[in-house]
Amino acid sequence: MPKVLLIEDDRELGGQITTTLEGAGFEVTWWTEGKVPDPEGLDLVIVDLMLPGMYGLDILKALRAESDLPVLVLSARTDTSDKIRALKLGADDYLTKPFWPDELVERAKARLRRPFLARSEELEVGPLKVHLDDHRVTLHGRPLDLTPTERALLTALARRRGAAVTRGALVDALDAQHDGAERNLDVHISRLRKKLGDPALVETVWGVGYRLAVKSPA
Repeated sequence: MPKVLLIEDDRELGGQITTTLEGAGFEVTWWTEGKVPDPEGLDLVIVDLMLPGMYGLDILKALRAESDLPVLVLSARTDTSDKIRALKLGADDYLTKPFWPDELVERAKARLRRPFLARSEELEVGPLKVHLDDHRVTLHGRPLDLTPTERALLTALARRRGAAVTRGALVDALDAQHDGAERNLDVHISRLRKKLGDPALVETVWGVGYRLAVKSPA
């Protein structure tokens, strides 16, 4: 049974969320005050932004310093800048209030279907290795000559190997302006595929983005 920590100070909403999640097969612990949880034994954290004790994004930031536990942020604030900041700090999802309980359940399930971000110094997919410490990429032990943009894209995909990564998340990984990066994303992906020697290794997920296949490259 997946273990979820809910941090929500609105007692009516918190009760509804707890009941809904428990009915969907989750084991829920509910806090009404903001503080940094111990990630050990948890599968997911759902945290509100405006909390007594500690701001939700500060909780997220503290968690990301030591854990890749999936975090879903709840907020009544609709400002795009809040959502962008949460995602850049490492939130896996952002849900704006009010929302349908069934939507929360499905988003929670989606978080748990995706692999955690890898934190090791080396990301490995078959003979493909991304060395995070010195920014090298090797294939069958031989270095690949990638541009900084191509390397950033491959790293973002390798961190979520086997799972779809949205176009927006890939643009964020480039730390670039969305307009230009979004337009050129497909070009960079095409060049990356050629250098990997297997176009099918980086799969297109229509309507979403791209996925690094778990299979070994040629």
